[in-house]
Amino acid sequence: MIYVIIEASEVDSVDFSQVVENNANSIRHKADDSQAIVKFDTDTTPSFLEGKTQYTHSEILTILATDEWTPNEPT
Repeated sequence: MIYVIIEASEVDSVDFSQVVENNANSIRHKADDSQAIVKFDTDTTPSFLEGKTQYTHSEILTILATDEWTPNEPT
């Protein structure tokens, strides 16, 4: 599986037939909603993701563990 971080404004241009997610509601968003993650599992990068940084599963888990991607829990 390959993971790519995109800007939230790019979610509308995602071709959901080329990624694992089914629709915009199934995409993981950054805590501040400024970015989102999409993933694909083919050897060919979807054209709308070409030129973007690609991450492995372990790399994206490290990113997701940061405060920017983990929403603050209410106290």
